[in-house]
Amino acid sequence: MRKVLFSILIFIITLHVSGQEFYCNVQVNSQQVEGTDKRVFETLQNAIFEFMNNKKWTNYSFKIEERIECAIVINISRRISSDVFEGTINLVLRRPAYKTSYNSALLNFIDKDFQFRYIEYQPLDYSDNVYTSNLTSVLAFYTYIFLGLDFDSFSLYGGTPYYEKAQAIVNTAQNAGERGWKAYENQKNRYWLVENLLNPAYQKIRKFIYEYHRKGLDIMAEDTQTGRANITKSLDLLQKLYNERPGLFILQVMLDTKRDEIIDIYSEGSPVEKTKAVNILKKVDPANSSRYQEILDK
Repeated sequence: MRKVLFSILIFIITLHVSGQEFYCNVQVNSQQVEGTDKRVFETLQNAIFEFMNNKKWTNYSFKIEERIECAIVINISRRISSDVFEGTINLVLRRPAYKTSYNSALLNFIDKDFQFRYIEYQPLDYSDNVYTSNLTSVLAFYTYIFLGLDFDSFSLYGGTPYYEKAQAIVNTAQNAGERGWKAYENQKNRYWLVENLLNPAYQKIRKFIYEYHRKGLDIMAEDTQTGRANITKSLDLLQKLYNERPGLFILQVMLDTKRDEIIDIYSEGSPVEKTKAVNILKKVDPANSSRYQEILDK
């Protein structure tokens, strides 16, 4: 009887764990902070890990092998008071390429407006449409951005519901004292990130995400030439968007994320493909022209 109950318990636990959406690696670095007691940073790291990996974020049930891979690295630069900290948060999201062991980056972004209060062992409480703390609001915001980008990469505009949830967090944080939530602060913060993703005028970036990954990377394992050709077509969307709005925040975020991968993809392309890709990339990302020149030099 004990064995039966134990087996049922294991099944229930496994079922519960497999329903979660994320496999998120979390690191909290505090080398810049003076003092010898680092325990608070260890408990913070564990609390964020639990928050990201054990909370249910969607109505979908994910199998263990389907969980979304991401990483959060928090670099704390200053301890303002006993329970208030300042630093940066690096967000990395990956997506598997079909029939390969390769994971493609969907986001690699450093948010420099990160100040938060954390009391050791205090639960990280969060509810949609309620601003509880800057720490949980920032984490939830990027969780929904992660979900939006992941869903966009598998179905055209499939991430809209999650971007809307991220935008709702921005709205609830408008009266917060911490930076990063308001339109007037600067043009490259959380407000503008989700605004760019939801703005109908900039939907070419989301179409690029879908066509690059679903029609490009996902078929390269079986048909490298067709996959790369489709990726080349997707770059046209970036050029059109650049022509309409040069310097757009989300466009630069995506280029920073995909730059190294794109260079690798075209390293074995035909001379015609290489030339077309390089011409587009040098135009939309002129500050990194020398990097794209590497494609032609190989």
